[in-house]
Amino acid sequence: MSEFKSFLKEYRIKAGLTQDELADKVNVRRETIVRLEAAKYNPSLKLAIEISRVLKIPIEEIFQYD
Repeated sequence: MSEFKSFLKEYRIKAGLTQDELADKVNVRRETIVRLEAAKYNPSLKLAIEISRVLKIPIEEIFQYD
């Protein structure tokens, strides 16, 4: 079974954004960002693309499956 890994927190911090700021930019609740950072939630493709665009990082660097 594949393991979902998230590097969202590291890239969000490098971008100088708080969880609330990122959540506002991608139109989700802060709790969604918390769950994504903890790899407890797999984002939809639409959400992954929006996060990728905001952070200017390729999706496959932010979210990975082993």
